[in-house]
Amino acid sequence: MKIALTISLFLGICLTIQAQYPNQSTTRSGARSSLAPFYHGVASGDPLSDAVIIWTRVTTTDTIETVKWRMATDTAMVNVIDSGTVTTSNAIDYTVKVDVTGLMPNTFYYYEFEADGMLSIIGRTKTAPVGDVDSLRFAVVSCASYAHGYFNAYDRITERNDVSAILHLGDYYYEYGDGEYGSDRTYQPANEIINLSDYRMRLSHYRLDNSLMRLHQQYPFICVWDDHETANNSWYGGAGNHDAGEGNWFNRKAEAIKAYYEWMPLRMPDPAVDTQRIYRKFRYGDLLELHMLDTRLQGREEQGFSNANAPGRTILGADQFNWLCHNMDTSTAQWQIIGQQVMMAPFDVNPFPFGQQYGNDDQWDAYEIERTSLYDSIFANNIENVVVLTGDIHTSWANDLPTSTYNGSTGAGSAGVEFVVTSVTSPGLPAAQSVGAAVLQSLNDHMKYIDLAEKGYYVLDVNKTRAQADWYYVDRIDQISSVENYGASWKTDDGTRHLSNGTIAALPSASQIGAPAPYNPRNCITSTADVEDTYENVLLSIYPNPFTEQITIQYTITKDGPVKMYLFDALGRSLATQDFGNVASGIQRTTFSINNLLPGSYVLVLDINGKKEQRIVVKK
Repeated sequence: MKIALTISLFLGICLTIQAQYPNQSTTRSGARSSLAPFYHGVASGDPLSDAVIIWTRVTTTDTIETVKWRMATDTAMVNVIDSGTVTTSNAIDYTVKVDVTGLMPNTFYYYEFEADGMLSIIGRTKTAPVGDVDSLRFAVVSCASYAHGYFNAYDRITERNDVSAILHLGDYYYEYGDGEYGSDRTYQPANEIINLSDYRMRLSHYRLDNSLMRLHQQYPFICVWDDHETANNSWYGGAGNHDAGEGNWFNRKAEAIKAYYEWMPLRMPDPAVDTQRIYRKFRYGDLLELHMLDTRLQGREEQGFSNANAPGRTILGADQFNWLCHNMDTSTAQWQIIGQQVMMAPFDVNPFPFGQQYGNDDQWDAYEIERTSLYDSIFANNIENVVVLTGDIHTSWANDLPTSTYNGSTGAGSAGVEFVVTSVTSPGLPAAQSVGAAVLQSLNDHMKYIDLAEKGYYVLDVNKTRAQADWYYVDRIDQISSVENYGASWKTDDGTRHLSNGTIAALPSASQIGAPAPYNPRNCITSTADVEDTYENVLLSIYPNPFTEQITIQYTITKDGPVKMYLFDALGRSLATQDFGNVASGIQRTTFSINNLLPGSYVLVLDINGKKEQRIVVKK
């Protein structure tokens, strides 16, 4: 439909611009012209030995978009071994997710998408191995607050090219509004996110970050959420950062989960029974079984130390607890790896024999009976080689998991070990930093390594003799930097249940290194690594659509310039216009209210610096 831009103001339609954002050279986020219409890149996840999820999002003017996909064994996409066609729509935020099956184990694959004759960037993924597996490597990350700086740690992992998958332990994004938690980069939307449209837009904003886009392009992700994917200090029935003025908690939780499943490359483990379940497991041959848990939303009771020892008190919920114990008891894998959110080892911060012993009721310390029950199950069933991977607290720790008979000198009485990864950007613990690592270790002899300052990640290297974590730290997050420093290594030897010093970082085997995914889609002349000159003016999203009274538009603008919005009916008659004046470059968000408009379909046109983008919007 061609629209004549002769505009008259329609009374009853009020439009208000909400926020301005800095330019792309500052944020490293935006819509790159080389990636159109797949501005958010590609991703893969939840690898099995014969299947993997591939993902993208298409920015389109169509109500329903048809997208082709292809999977090949080479970076040139010549040897295509599977392909297909799927459709997407506003109902799933124009995301595309395909579970590609019939694949070979322990194999690198390359994939791409096509829409309207345009190709996406080519992604790389890798299936899990079967049978006798000698060694495996994973990069472990957590807690990426966009507002606290740049994701330099993601860039360093992308450059490594020696891990099978990324294990993301949660806080993939944050729910806060601008200035509420960090101010180095600005959020989009600027408000605290509380509904489906907000969560979708925040995920869209994150996925435009170049560092995160490249990491997704290179490796499959295995993810679980922590609290900030919904709201800070969440539990089954609420959250510390949720109040009555923000609506019903269960509605907010459900909408956050819906957006998460739309935008993340993961497989819903039990869609017929529980669409909010995320805990699931992965088998990597005879070497390890990976159990990814949900200590947040599935069964956690409200935080608090007052009833920490109450019978039946749970952080997992009965179903998940029984699932985990049964899986470990029946597993034939050598190593039992548990990916989860909050510190499992006790954390004593009180040097005196009275008062409150533990320092954080958000951790397993506030669910002591269930922790003891888990340890009892491990010993009763003679489960060896339990390794817990933890995020959440923005600092680095290597812990034994002590029982009542634990001996700090020998490690006897430990149920297993725990490797806690620091954050990508999120700030550390001021109270702990004021005490210092040495004092904390003197109070907690099961804690063998503590770093309270550095940002980065660790590589989990597992073989038949030991499981080792190697911590790597970036030098700064306040600006883009390529500097990385080795921090420390800690390991647990086969059959020991406790930690020892790893001395030096582990090296990858030749089989763990594959050809990296190409930077460029074949219809492009520029790289995803390029910056400002590759951005373009794009209308990315309209939320919600259909709408009742209010619409929010997300768009990018490459340089400061004029932005106008026009609204037409189905016959092309102009209903309203809004001139936003000269808008700053960057990712922008505009919210406007519409009243006295009859139900039906309308045409919205956004003029961004002279480029007109058209969409159909529906009034319910």
